[in-house]
Amino acid sequence: MASLLTLKLLRAGRVHHATGLAADEALGLAVGLNVLPKATHATTYSYRVRREMNTAALAELVRRLRPIGLATGDAGFNLDFHAIRHYGEDAPLDDNYVAKRSQATRSVLAFFAQDHASTEMVYANADVTKRAAATEILAFADHWKKTSGSDPGLLVFDSRLTTYAVLDELSARGIDWLTLRQRGKATLAELAALPASAWKTQRIDRSGRYRHPQIHEDVVAIKGIAKPVRQIAVRNIGRDQPTLLITNDTTTKARDLFARYAERMLIENELSAYIKGFQVDALTSGLALNVDLDTTLTVIAGNVYRLLARSLKGYEHATPETIHEQFIDTMGTVNVHDDGATVTLARRTYTPVLLQAGFAELDLPIPWWGDRRLRFRFL
Repeated sequence: MASLLTLKLLRAGRVHHATGLAADEALGLAVGLNVLPKATHATTYSYRVRREMNTAALAELVRRLRPIGLATGDAGFNLDFHAIRHYGEDAPLDDNYVAKRSQATRSVLAFFAQDHASTEMVYANADVTKRAAATEILAFADHWKKTSGSDPGLLVFDSRLTTYAVLDELSARGIDWLTLRQRGKATLAELAALPASAWKTQRIDRSGRYRHPQIHEDVVAIKGIAKPVRQIAVRNIGRDQPTLLITNDTTTKARDLFARYAERMLIENELSAYIKGFQVDALTSGLALNVDLDTTLTVIAGNVYRLLARSLKGYEHATPETIHEQFIDTMGTVNVHDDGATVTLARRTYTPVLLQAGFAELDLPIPWWGDRRLRFRFL
């Protein structure tokens, strides 16, 4: 797993793309080996991984993040699906909508959950069938409660992610949710007939345009959901027809819920960063279960990069691609001693950022080296 994660951190799209890296003794040393395993061995290992192993790894990731103030879930989660297109033949995969092609095609459907406050991904599942996709949100809720000991906070997602029946079950569990509602002709006609006084202009603290939406709120009954829900209609945001939000959150102000839904784009930005930074769209297999290992490693790698970025002044929100190009993709010399290893890096444009972050004074014990020390020098 450490070897596969190392390849993911080095942005190798697939294991067999990393053949040249396997001969790098420094990379082998990084995971406590002479060299990294060959592509065939690493690929064969991935065939033995089961979903529950990936779930356990993701749970442990959250347990390690929470003591340092990350992955708390206090501000809720953004949820989304991403279809990873398959280019081969005869794979036992469903047809899912692929945004790049604007049509449904054979692909692996991967589910992601992002902690809203700190923006890191905390969960992924690429072993999702089209039939079971609507209930994956319940699987995440179960996973989070088992991992953290409490139900997740507000869940925010697109209307196509699940069904009204699942929303009803979330409500029965006491889990808050916020999503879009499809705009029916009758509903639009009712909103159009409202007097101007029924719409309240609100100010939203955000950058860009459309900071003064007009909001009208109702309590409506929806077939498939046992209890009435809040419906928040929003206009004056650059669309011809009002946007409809529905939620079972009865306490948060309507304008704050609208602003919160607008921030759902954070998960789309993070998925875009994963595609560019870790080649998520380079499908690793025609079997969804094998791809699940790759998405699990991607979530872990994304958090590793996020932790590094947080220590670099001015790069706290930089993408993995930027961090790799400016700080990771560089030459150096590794000197091995009895008590550890010293990595010597040549000075370059971005070296002052590393120096300011304290890398010149870094002296860390590495558990899988028998607590031998890792140090850095800059020439």
